[in-house]
Amino acid sequence: MHPYIHARRTPDKLAYIMAGSREGVTYRELDERSNRIAHMFRSRGLKGGDHIAILMENNARFFEICWGAQRSGLVYTTISSRLTAAEVDYIVSDCGARMIITSRALEATAAGLRPLLLGVSTRFMVDGTIEGYESFERAVRVFPSTSIADEVAGRDMLYSSGTTGRPKGVKASLTMEKIDEVIPTFDLVRELYGMDETTVYLSPAPIYHAAPLRSNMMIMRLGGTSVIMENFDAEDFLKLVPEYKVTHSQLVPTMFVRMLKLPEQVRARYDMSSLRCAIHAAAPCPIPVKEKMIAWWGPIIWEYYGGTEGNGLTIASPQEWLAHKGTVGRAIVGKLKIVGDDGEELPVGESGTVYFAEGRVFAYHNDPKKTAESRHPRGWTTLGDVGYVDADGFLHLTDRKAFMIISGGVNIYPQEAENTLINHPKVVDVAVFGVPNEDFGEEVKAVVQPRDLREAGPDLAEELLAYCRQHLASIKCPRTVDFEAELPRHPTGKLYKRILRDRYWQGRQSRIV
Repeated sequence: MHPYIHARRTPDKLAYIMAGSREGVTYRELDERSNRIAHMFRSRGLKGGDHIAILMENNARFFEICWGAQRSGLVYTTISSRLTAAEVDYIVSDCGARMIITSRALEATAAGLRPLLLGVSTRFMVDGTIEGYESFERAVRVFPSTSIADEVAGRDMLYSSGTTGRPKGVKASLTMEKIDEVIPTFDLVRELYGMDETTVYLSPAPIYHAAPLRSNMMIMRLGGTSVIMENFDAEDFLKLVPEYKVTHSQLVPTMFVRMLKLPEQVRARYDMSSLRCAIHAAAPCPIPVKEKMIAWWGPIIWEYYGGTEGNGLTIASPQEWLAHKGTVGRAIVGKLKIVGDDGEELPVGESGTVYFAEGRVFAYHNDPKKTAESRHPRGWTTLGDVGYVDADGFLHLTDRKAFMIISGGVNIYPQEAENTLINHPKVVDVAVFGVPNEDFGEEVKAVVQPRDLREAGPDLAEELLAYCRQHLASIKCPRTVDFEAELPRHPTGKLYKRILRDRYWQGRQSRIV
């Protein structure tokens, strides 16, 4: 259950290969390079429990760094390459990282970080350098490829945004265990999905996200091979499956949609018969989309529901989903509890806030208030989603309590865009929420109360969109703006966002695409 074991048994086997560049890293190379990185970490004064940050695109060095941190007892935070410098600075400062490692491909963001990151003592860059950053390769190559003397298991601490819009780290609990300690959930998932050393795993998503990061590292623990796409392209995905005889993959519903929209003759061109298991999560899959995918690929599509917090997990096999269409599965980690507004558990079939009992306990880093908000008085925990459990124990999601938007599998929290747009001099009030989008599931919509209603129109809309993009990553910004003379607010100031949002979801049984 660790790459070093496979470096001894099958040293020349590929641990992973980059699909675009075709650069491969064998288990021997992964072991040796992660050892050198571990020595480098120690040379810079990093000890077990210290934090580092990784800001990179899908890059061949990414997992060498993660495994170097894992065998050094470090807590590593991977950060979206799409964030602005200010957004990166917040996360790095909040997690207390003493080192940041980025890449030349992100030099614009790295340059913007130069006057920031005041608590960071060391800044590295791979694939070249710019002012203010050391060469990562040059720093690492002088160290031995043997293990450090004080190996201890580190782990990730990933950030999950909340209703306030500020990302919050899901606090890592280090137990100073051995680096090859068996992780119980890995055994469970391995049995369900049939993963082992023969697995060839096609990874189409950004690996700074929790699911791709952890899934690829699980494959490397098992001794399989990952094929990592630098960027997702629907036809490229289909090409890679027969080329590498891919057995497993994990996707988001948007990727299914993109592949289904390819011409029939293009889809028929590629042999998908090696694919034994396709897993999806991050956003519930529209029933018609999943029906079409199962008709195309066969009953190999599994679904799960869970969060970065790891407080619970549901899984639906293809057969279970076909019998309970729309479900995200039955709980295999934790026990499902559906709770009403009065805090009491609801009966079967009634919608309420989804809690997990007897699951993994988590806390949000530096945010006791948000941690407390996720707790039920009986100790249950929630991610803030709304749904119901059917008579057979299968969970069906119907809404998101905090109006989180999931666009193409990416979580977007509207408060950040609201906080930005409200500062524009021509805006009196603003609401941001998700509306249906055929390709992405949801897209970000802003409804604005302008200071002067006579200015409402395309020109002001474009001005507001440009203003938002100046301050936030584009993925977080509205794609369109509508105008209202006045937004619906209670005299106390509470915004009735649901009144606005429901207009765009009329005629749909679920408010999740």
